[in-house]
Amino acid sequence: MNIDLTGKSALITGASQGLGREIATTLHAAGASVAINYFDDPDGANKAKADEVVTQLGDRAIAVAADVRNNEQIAGMLEKIAGEFGGLDIVVNNAGILRDRSVKKMTDTEWQDVIDTNLTGVFNVCKQSAAILNEGGRIISMASLAAAIGFFGQANYASAKAGVIALTKVLSKEVARKSITVNAVAPGVILTEMGKSIPEENRKYMLTQIPLGRFGEPSEVAGVILFLASDLSSYVTGQTIHVNGGWYGSQ
Repeated sequence: MNIDLTGKSALITGASQGLGREIATTLHAAGASVAINYFDDPDGANKAKADEVVTQLGDRAIAVAADVRNNEQIAGMLEKIAGEFGGLDIVVNNAGILRDRSVKKMTDTEWQDVIDTNLTGVFNVCKQSAAILNEGGRIISMASLAAAIGFFGQANYASAKAGVIALTKVLSKEVARKSITVNAVAPGVILTEMGKSIPEENRKYMLTQIPLGRFGEPSEVAGVILFLASDLSSYVTGQTIHVNGGWYGSQ
């Protein structure tokens, strides 16, 4: 059974690279029109990467700049998407940052930056997009294994991702009247650029904790998101699907 998203439009935040890029590519391959969101950094690196994704995908793909912490920019982004695609059906909240440090050493700025992007940013996009999503739309947000385990040095990141899970449960109830489903996906260690940067010693330890004995591929997370974006998941809402190879704690 093939999943066909022809006629659907999707926004993927933080989609210029890594997991976001894989998700955008997967949804596009299934027939969806996709908006590649990126943070417009001063040196233009993210724009260049987003434009590269659009060039790779071709038709039915656009790049849209917006800082998910900025509601005015989000409104402008959604207006552009609606103008290009005629509406919006799928939102994937993927934008996020890391500022790892132990609680003792973490600065107020390091705490707030992660909360503002990884939690408040998701709230901002959910709030504005839910108001314009078509009947039967989909909101899918990236949580993390960190929310369940609480990795050392990730008080800010784990807290934000735990908040995303709670937000998902609440919002699923509030938008159900429009048959919009709201779910989260919580990846474990995935072989994106970020995953590949983990020090070798840490990687070896992590592998001993994963029952499947390997790290995940971006396509394996994107496949779950494809399911949640499709009609096959029409009765799934308020859920967090863990994609972690079976890693839920120390063996």
